[in-house]
Amino acid sequence: MLNYNQIQDYFTLCKPKVILVMLVTTWVGMHLATPGAVPLHVIIFGTLGIALAGGCAAVINHLVDRHVDAKMSRTEYRPIACGRITPRAAFLFSISLGITGLLILCLWINPLTALLTLMTIVGYAAFYTLFLKRATPQNIVIGGAAGATPPLLGWTAVSDEISAYALLPVLIIFTWTPPHFWALAIYRRNDYAKANIPMLPVTHGVKFTKLCIVLYTFLLWVTSLLPYATGMSGLIYFFLALILGGAFLIQTLVLYQTNSEQVALKTFSFSIAYLLLLFISLLVDHYIN
Repeated sequence: MLNYNQIQDYFTLCKPKVILVMLVTTWVGMHLATPGAVPLHVIIFGTLGIALAGGCAAVINHLVDRHVDAKMSRTEYRPIACGRITPRAAFLFSISLGITGLLILCLWINPLTALLTLMTIVGYAAFYTLFLKRATPQNIVIGGAAGATPPLLGWTAVSDEISAYALLPVLIIFTWTPPHFWALAIYRRNDYAKANIPMLPVTHGVKFTKLCIVLYTFLLWVTSLLPYATGMSGLIYFFLALILGGAFLIQTLVLYQTNSEQVALKTFSFSIAYLLLLFISLLVDHYIN
């Protein structure tokens, strides 16, 4: 029988904060796929299946990175890295989460969503964590494709088809990921250097990374207007996207002009708030228009 601390450790392995952000974008994808209300069973089983699958990928990430995590101050106390959960127990836990999540999606949602979710797990847990993360400073750019799929999963959970409109929120998250993660990488660059992980601030320096953050954020600002440009969203979203994108760009310019690591951390936190507000803007516009 697991005690409270052990349950908390297993819960921590699932990266609940990351999963929550992922689920918000998934829920928005669900609602964008239909002009009316999303069926209750889709919300319940879609959320449960995607969350469990996301937890599976997160546990695998903990498992694969346990030796690296032990070298970094940000991650050295993670349950597997410090030995509170054994690798074997973590592996069985991840397999249980993944199989359960995929079965729920396959049986109560649709096989397309289950297949796309499986591809996301493989992309993040295997391709990114096992290979890309250690292979190139562009790891987060390429690997960001796996983390960008939740709104597509939400869309297919409702519609059982892949639409061009469904790919626009995916493109937004894909473009958002590099400036989001590079801001954290600047703050934690000494940890990444110690662990021999080729993050951009380690391989190309902080100043170059800050320039890339500014440029990607400008690209994100333009990309965020595509839902309006394609007729997917209306003026409410257009103006909110303009304001949010401008605010994010200003924050990255402040980061570019300062040497403060705390500003890098603030930019990382700001990027999360930006994404959530942008997707909420999509949802508000969808139902008001």
